Amino acid sequence: MKSTIDYGNLMHRAMRGLIQEVLTAVQKDGLPGQHHFFVTFDTMHPDVEIADWLSDRYPGEMTVVIQHWFANLDVTNEGFTITLNFGDNPETLYIPYDAIKTFIDPTVEFGLRFETQDEDGVTPAAEIAEAPMDEMVEPEDENSGGPRQAEVVSLDKFRK
Repeated sequence: MKSTIDYGNLMHRAMRGLIQEVLTAVQKDGLPGQHHFFVTFDTMHPDVEIADWLSDRYPGEMTVVIQHWFANLDVTNEGFTITLNFGDNPETLYIPYDAIKTFIDPTVEFGLRFETQDEDGVTPAAEIAEAPMDEMVEPEDENSGGPRQAEVVSLDKFRK
């Protein structure tokens, strides 16, 4: 029996389960309303499957947008396959949940960020963000008419 509870890995599993549930609903019913997703993933992850020209162009990480045009979304327990359009060139990608670095739905200012393992092989607690969208999009604040600022909340804040 372990002497500690590994909250970081438990949170990662729960957050990946949330992504799976959201994508399963999109697979079944399509994207509701104005929802869309920015998914950043590690292109060098051993289980990622993307075209060679994409991994050459995006060594390390890549952000894809699931919004207007996508096809063949197939969600599994380990990851998802999707066909996206890159300049009128459809490409099929397989992205395992373990390769995902961020998952953001800017429509509702929701985002998840996954931290990587440190040199000791320990995974720090995941961070939950309303969305670091100031770098991607700036939705208008309904009250002031200006861009909203996103706030990142780290789980480390609650540790003793």
